[in-house]
Amino acid sequence: MATIQFRLRSKANKNVSIKVRLSIDRNNVFELNTGFTINPKDWSETTGLPKQNNETNKKISNDLKKLDSYISNNLNTDLGNGILIDSNWLETKINDCFSRVIKTDTGLLINHIQYIIDNANTRKVKNKIGLSPSTIKNYTLFKNIITEYQKKIKKQIQFVEITKPFVDKFTNWLINTKNYSTNYAGKQLEILKTVCIDAEKNEIPVTPYSKIIPFFRESDKDRYIQTLSFEELELIKNVDLSNIEQLNQFKKDNPELTKNLSITPESLNNVRNWILLGCEIGQRGGDLLEITPENIRYNSKNYYIDLIQQKTNKSVTIGIIAPHVIEIIENCLPKKIQHQKLNEYAKVVCKLAGIIEVVKGTKLNTETNRKELDFYPKYELISSHCFRRSFASNYYKKIPTAILINITGHSKESLFLTYINKREDKDANADLFMQFYEKLNKDKTPEMKVLKNGTNN
Repeated sequence: MATIQFRLRSKANKNVSIKVRLSIDRNNVFELNTGFTINPKDWSETTGLPKQNNETNKKISNDLKKLDSYISNNLNTDLGNGILIDSNWLETKINDCFSRVIKTDTGLLINHIQYIIDNANTRKVKNKIGLSPSTIKNYTLFKNIITEYQKKIKKQIQFVEITKPFVDKFTNWLINTKNYSTNYAGKQLEILKTVCIDAEKNEIPVTPYSKIIPFFRESDKDRYIQTLSFEELELIKNVDLSNIEQLNQFKKDNPELTKNLSITPESLNNVRNWILLGCEIGQRGGDLLEITPENIRYNSKNYYIDLIQQKTNKSVTIGIIAPHVIEIIENCLPKKIQHQKLNEYAKVVCKLAGIIEVVKGTKLNTETNRKELDFYPKYELISSHCFRRSFASNYYKKIPTAILINITGHSKESLFLTYINKREDKDANADLFMQFYEKLNKDKTPEMKVLKNGTNN
């Protein structure tokens, strides 16, 4: 006759695993962990169950009795049906009794993130193959965040555990503990959802909720973007950066702003040219700084800049017509510098140009490493990303949006408008259509038409 027993294999003064021992006969004895643990001092050798000295032990005792009954009932049924009874059978019944999902290495969230990173160059994205460097970077940063969160909750995260309560707690941690911005926290949830959907495509069990995880962005009214207007660009273009004595005094008066920077006419003129060029071609800082003479094309009439955007892998051509930018291209194409240095020098150039209006925006607090919303002099908020936004904002409604998004690389107009914090103006679109219509028809000779008056005359 089969017997079922629960027992401990250790008497250490700490929690140890509770084993279940199933003995069918002398040759068929199987013993596995039940998944429960207890301190040996709370275990009764007489009853083979936890002592009834607290609520936790009482619950474990009831669970073990439930398991005993479940194994007994299934054992009789499966023996009658000729099913093999072994360790695998026992493990399955333990998991079935408590509706546990067997966890595997492939079911670990962190492992699948690494799988995506390891196979980045062969992953198919729409009609292309391979992830962009920026996308790989995002997955790597996301993996670091998940690793940190796992340390916080002291467990590895399985896909089958990514439920709404899990996502709510994770979101709370991102925003309230890590103090990430709304956009950055929302981006992590978006990546989490993407990883879960990809896992299911690879036949890894996931929860239904993980495929519909909502993510978010800050609302338009909460977004504070900085751009350089045409008037401000004129200030930058015309500011005198050649007076060495004035520059030396400026460095003394602004030690924090100029820290670790070489404040010379050459270095500042180089950055001025990057600013002026960047605000006329609408590209990201990383793409801007990669421009060399090889990217510039002249067809005996016009200048063009051809490049492939690093983030989107899109091929973009920008026509250059602004006289001051043509001069930069022909005579003083700026030298490449580190992206971070460009951001630091841009603030110096803007302050020297008098762009000191106090505006509301976000600025990095170097002590907390978090961006803080407050009022700052505008030059403190200028970075290379402002150049691209300046191009988009300055030429919006002056040039058809379809042309602008072909240059910036946005996939659709709605994203472009969000980027510059604008709402679609349908009246403006209609007015623009009428303007182009008038231009198309202004040189046409009017046609004489005979209008009938309803009679035969």
